[in-house]
Amino acid sequence: MEKKYFFAVDLGATSGRTILGTLADGRLEQEELTRFPNNLIETGGHFYWDIYALYNEMIRGLQVAGKRNIKLTSIGIDTWGVDFVCIGDDGAILRNPRAYRDPITFDAMDDYLKHVIGRKEVYDVTGIQFMNFNSLFQLYAMRREQNSALQMAKKILFVPDALSWMLTGNEVCEYTIASTSQMLDPRTGQLDERLLQSVGLSRSKFGRMVQPGAVIGVLTDEVQRMTGLGAVPVIAVAGHDTGSAVAAVPAKDERFAYLSSGTWSLMGIETKEAVINDRSYELNFTNEGGIEGTTRFLKNICGMWLYERCRKEWPEEVRKLSHPELQGQAMDVEPFRSLINPDDALFANPSSMIDAIQQYCRQTMQPVPETPGELCRCIFDSLALRYRQVFGWLKEFAPFQIDVLHVIGGGSLNKYLCQFTANALGVKVLAGPQEGTAIGNIMLQAKAAGIVGDIWEMRRIIANGLQLVGYEPKEKAQWDMAYEKYLEVSGKR
Repeated sequence: MEKKYFFAVDLGATSGRTILGTLADGRLEQEELTRFPNNLIETGGHFYWDIYALYNEMIRGLQVAGKRNIKLTSIGIDTWGVDFVCIGDDGAILRNPRAYRDPITFDAMDDYLKHVIGRKEVYDVTGIQFMNFNSLFQLYAMRREQNSALQMAKKILFVPDALSWMLTGNEVCEYTIASTSQMLDPRTGQLDERLLQSVGLSRSKFGRMVQPGAVIGVLTDEVQRMTGLGAVPVIAVAGHDTGSAVAAVPAKDERFAYLSSGTWSLMGIETKEAVINDRSYELNFTNEGGIEGTTRFLKNICGMWLYERCRKEWPEEVRKLSHPELQGQAMDVEPFRSLINPDDALFANPSSMIDAIQQYCRQTMQPVPETPGELCRCIFDSLALRYRQVFGWLKEFAPFQIDVLHVIGGGSLNKYLCQFTANALGVKVLAGPQEGTAIGNIMLQAKAAGIVGDIWEMRRIIANGLQLVGYEPKEKAQWDMAYEKYLEVSGKR
């Protein structure tokens, strides 16, 4: 089979990359072309994403491919969820988009649910977990402040759709990214008119709904000129990065749970239908769109954001250490010395993550972690125990026995946290791939090109090209006791 080349743009909340994927004779290979930071911009009391910088980095990656005379089969873009870009009548972006960590949303969710549409009614329509930064509440907060960009917007495009629009000039609303908004009804597969109207919007403000695999358009003449590429198609992959990541889980059958481990940890199962009932509402689980009509039934957990933020605050000599070196220091610290609930509001976006963790420990009468090793141990122990709590809930909902947890994303390289997770959950953990999101992005492009068939063929190809690392559960009694302490400590906040 002739080798095909696919260009993946994979943007996370802290960094981005462009990756060249090749597929021939059932073998997938990847090459990172560029890597770059994705920095929050703080100004005027608000946080923004630099959409133009991200576009420029996409162009830079495409220029690398163009200079090498690579004939790209297609391009796909995935990003974090919920955030969006306002486009004006003249086809121009109306200021940089607000970031989901912007303080404007801190009270917006409660205000909306109290005065506009009630919590249970919103959940019954969308099946989406309540997080103050969901698009519905961002739009409500912007409307409440009479935000000029929103007032003048002709179109509202979620971030991956906006970047695809910048490449092609075509406006779409990709299903998996739209599902993160808390405005989509998974039963109809469409944005709900009443929820849109509740924030002063109509369906016409959004692009046409497309499923993963749809062709959005080809590169504009302008982009072709800048990159040296031809009229390359841009494909709507699973625009939500977790959607692309879950597509890349190298599972052999449906009896698995996944943990997409990065800035956020997303733990869930793949189901054929949305799970929307009183228990899922009570536990605040979410139903996000997957590929081939599946649902990603999951819960968001504050993940390596805790570690990443602490690392930025440590002295330069500590920051110079590699991740394994720094994480290894945690193994010299007494286990379960200090525990936190990673999803406590204290850790949403504090000015100092170290101060926030120390404050939590003081308030719960625990030893206060001071050194990088103590802070790392606190974070890793606590994450594993939070994973146990969520995994226990998942088992209630799963229509099958969960035999294994697949850990994908950057967190799959953290061997200590992977082992802790196996210990805490009492189930085998398989770690890898690290670049699960980019792999899913590439494989969905390959599926759109007709090179691979269904999701299980995709997963077989991915599994055949990987050397997964397995972790078996250990120290059950010790972790059982630690879990009781975690429940006690988190109950005090």
